[in-house]
Amino acid sequence: MFIVLLRFSANKAQANQFMDGHNEWIRRGFDEGVFLLAGSLQPGPGGGVLAHNITMAELQVRVSEDPFVAEDVVTAEIHQITPAKVDDRLQFLLP
Repeated sequence: MFIVLLRFSANKAQANQFMDGHNEWIRRGFDEGVFLLAGSLQPGPGGGVLAHNITMAELQVRVSEDPFVAEDVVTAEIHQITPAKVDDRLQFLLP
């Protein structure tokens, strides 16, 4: 399981120009069963995605395809978590 932090870069002002592509990238991640959660970081320094059912290498490729990343609107930071204990509703996340 992975947490992807997308933090705005110096090109933040270009976000509106690439928003449709970014939203399509998020939609595709959900449609393909990779993304579990996506949302804004508070108080607004960027966004975050919770991903699973993917390898680190595959996720790195997927993240590089986000128009926000490709156009340097955000920088991406990927953290891997190996769940050891979860709420019963999240049992599917255990290895």
